[in-house]
Amino acid sequence: MNKKVLFITQAGLIAALYVVLTLLANALGLANYAIQIRFSEALTILPFFTPAAIPGLLIGCILSNWLTDCIIWDIIFGSLATLLGAIGTYLIAHSKPKNAKSSLVRELCCTLPPILSNTIIVPFILAYAYHFEGGVPFFMLTVCIGEVISCGILGFLLMQTLKKYRNQIFRMN
Repeated sequence: MNKKVLFITQAGLIAALYVVLTLLANALGLANYAIQIRFSEALTILPFFTPAAIPGLLIGCILSNWLTDCIIWDIIFGSLATLLGAIGTYLIAHSKPKNAKSSLVRELCCTLPPILSNTIIVPFILAYAYHFEGGVPFFMLTVCIGEVISCGILGFLLMQTLKKYRNQIFRMN
């Protein structure tokens, strides 16, 4: 199969999954506001497996924010947070582990970039774009909690599950 076609297909599928999972969380009242538990954020570990996840996550986040009626600043800067997290995950994932123990540490560290980028960027959106009650430090805490649940726990569990099938799902040839 053509590598470009496979890359675009993987990116498109990841974007679609991100949208569907965000809409599900939104329907349950979990996707927006101060505490956000987006099931789709678990997908931010996918750059561990394929670089196609980077544009897939970005496009999925833009579409999700647009479809859930987020304001333009959230669409722009929330998606930027997802992009920075995806790039960070990819860079950590493709560093060379020294041994099996450092490999597990590297996998755990792959969950950190999306947690950190969202914890730093999203609180400012909530405070200054949406004018929610509470300060930036409070929103940093609440966003961090949601991201740890979504990316740190669900994302890590997803990574461990997908590792078994990485050659079938994420092959690039």
